[in-house]
Amino acid sequence: MAPPGVAHDLLLRRCLTLSTSFDGVDGQDEAGILRRAMAQVSAVGTGRAEAGYLRLDEGLVRCPDDGPRATEALDAQVRELAGRDGPVRFPRRAWGWAFGLRERGGPDEPDGLHGALVVSYRDRPGEDERLLLSLLVRQTAAALSAAAAHRRADAAHRRERVQAQELRRARDEREAIRRRLDSSLTDLCQLREVHDALARSAAHGDGEDGIVRTLYRITGLAAAAEDRFGNLRAWAGPGRPDPYPKPDPAHREELLREAIRRPRPVRMRDRLVAVADPRGEVLGALCLVDPDGRADERAVRALDHAATSLGLELAHLRELAEVELRLRRELVDDLLSGTDDAGAYARAEAVGHDLHGPHHVIVVRWTDRPADDVFLKAVSRAATGLGLRILPALRSDTAVLVAQGAPGERSLHPALSRELGTDSGAIGVGARCATPHEVPRSYQEALRALEVRRGSHSANGMTLYDDLGLYRILRTGNDHCEVERFVREWLGPLLDYDALHHTDLVETLSQYFDRGGNYSETAAALVIHRSTLRYRLQRIREIGGNDLADVDSRLNLQVATRIWKIMRSGPE
Repeated sequence: MAPPGVAHDLLLRRCLTLSTSFDGVDGQDEAGILRRAMAQVSAVGTGRAEAGYLRLDEGLVRCPDDGPRATEALDAQVRELAGRDGPVRFPRRAWGWAFGLRERGGPDEPDGLHGALVVSYRDRPGEDERLLLSLLVRQTAAALSAAAAHRRADAAHRRERVQAQELRRARDEREAIRRRLDSSLTDLCQLREVHDALARSAAHGDGEDGIVRTLYRITGLAAAAEDRFGNLRAWAGPGRPDPYPKPDPAHREELLREAIRRPRPVRMRDRLVAVADPRGEVLGALCLVDPDGRADERAVRALDHAATSLGLELAHLRELAEVELRLRRELVDDLLSGTDDAGAYARAEAVGHDLHGPHHVIVVRWTDRPADDVFLKAVSRAATGLGLRILPALRSDTAVLVAQGAPGERSLHPALSRELGTDSGAIGVGARCATPHEVPRSYQEALRALEVRRGSHSANGMTLYDDLGLYRILRTGNDHCEVERFVREWLGPLLDYDALHHTDLVETLSQYFDRGGNYSETAAALVIHRSTLRYRLQRIREIGGNDLADVDSRLNLQVATRIWKIMRSGPE
């Protein structure tokens, strides 16, 4: 045992060593401080550090690098002490103790717990060792307190930096918002100017012309309104092309698709183009002619706004046209079914048609075209192209026109064939009707003429009811079969002979009856000699077995040849 003086010096040196053991820990984290304290336990005596704990939000948590001696049983004992100093038990160790690492506050402050240090001794430690342990615990607690303060200061500093950054960002955002508000206010003023100008134009009923004139006045650039096919509808400003160029259809569609994909007007060569597409349907386009690239943002916004107005105008015009078309079709339906004259005149005047004067009903069917709105529009275009003023409608599989006047004998079918690209159709024209209540009769006559034409050998073409002749007194339906039987009864042998020998006996007989039995006129019409005509008539008597001098036979043969002629080539 060391003398008292020597033991005292040794204790002083150990205390000095402990007092300097935590020098240079500034900036070190709490786990590092705790590990250094645990390493100093063996320096103050014969004990050893069993575990170190740090206080986290959920309580005391053991440091992960404490080795195999720290167990869950030890954790339970430390948690039970709840940060107080107290004994802990270890197998084959005489003494174990958990020291709370506390920050000693002022008289009015509660102690602050930073963690715990658990040590053990094989034999119970003496007073000197316990004194040194107490000193180590205080120094560790002080170092943890300083580290926590430093961490709090760092966190506060970081919060201050974050707050300063957020403040700068808020100032920047406020300035950006102010600039955007100023820009939006300018834009709104400009749009208000455009809107007021367009509203004044709409109030005056200027329509498309007013829109393009307003756009030209605002931008100083020539403006053009076009339909979806590129045809000019309105122009304002200098330099109007004459004639206006017609774009290639494929190129036009590509241009419109490109313009639709863009949210703003797009530049197409020397023009800025905006699409008028209310409800997503392209009705036209509005253009600024700008070969020098002078259009600024104000002009672009004015064009965009004016295109919206143009779309609404075109949609309104279309709706009016659709309403007028519906009224026209309803009027035609009532005329065909029968209506009073006074009401019909008034309704026709409302849709811009004069029902006074002679009219004819025209019915049209085409073999390879369905009777839909597209077909009806084609029929209407062909008829109006011939100068006819019409009221169009659809009935079942037929296009029906109530026409002022009548088409020429051969004119409407060729015109419609050119419009549709095929001549595979038939047209029937009813007789003249002087008043609206006669329209149903003309309609039935037109259907009869159409039926006769379609049932003839020349099914494509136009037939006028006035030209039907004998067919006007025959009923429709299955009478065609009866008519054909009648023709076969009187002309069958002649028809068979002509087919077998490639002769024209039936044609000769038809021409003979058409010329009233005059030999000279018949021979001239057939371009044959009179003697040849006499020979043919004799053969007709022999083959057919009919006496041309007999009144009844002559009548039946003449009727049969007239029907044969209609069946072969259609009514003349």
